[in-house]
Amino acid sequence: MTAAPNDRVAILADAHIGGPGGGAAPLVEQLAALPRQGCTRLVLLGDLFHVWVGSRKFETVEHRTVVGALRGLGAAGVRLDYVEGNRDFFLAGSAYDELFDEIALSLAFEVDGRRYLAVHGDGLDPSDRKYRFWNKLSKSRLSRALWFGLPAPMAHYLAERTERRLAGTNFKHKIRVPDDVLIRYAEERLPEGYDEILLGHFHQPRSYEVEGGVLRLVDAWFNTREIEWLD
Repeated sequence: MTAAPNDRVAILADAHIGGPGGGAAPLVEQLAALPRQGCTRLVLLGDLFHVWVGSRKFETVEHRTVVGALRGLGAAGVRLDYVEGNRDFFLAGSAYDELFDEIALSLAFEVDGRRYLAVHGDGLDPSDRKYRFWNKLSKSRLSRALWFGLPAPMAHYLAERTERRLAGTNFKHKIRVPDDVLIRYAEERLPEGYDEILLGHFHQPRSYEVEGGVLRLVDAWFNTREIEWLD
């Protein structure tokens, strides 16, 4: 989707509220300020919460507080797009659909003539077979039926157990950024018609000049405590 000429687009990656991002209050305050700062669109690059499942029975106080802030942004006319991360489960088609203009695994958009592709960034390394298997299994139809069929107390137990399990996955990504993998990914995707690719997931800022465009890693909100802007 193309943005209007005077649109101001904000980017939020990896807040991990309820985990390393702490409580919701600081982020909620920043979200509430976005309309005053001229924001017309907020692109969330996934992992807004430490674990987010598309059912109300998994909600915590942090979930409800942030969801309320997002609903307020929508009411103020801010477009909200969500790119699902590795800690997001079954959001598309869920009770949270009404919050967002789009929920997707990847998002293409344009701002002032510059074409962006936003992707969370997990699962790009084909050699990381352990993580890719876990990710596929945890987001399968069988897993969805299990999550949504549980009574609330068991659901909360499963969410906590999943959080602990996630802490042990994708270890290689946590100790080093796979530059070669990311550059190959950018070289494959940029020719599809993009000027810049935005990734979250790696929790650190980095920029790569690649033939045909730019690959940018967006720092985690839980590191910076700041919402970023597309200039």
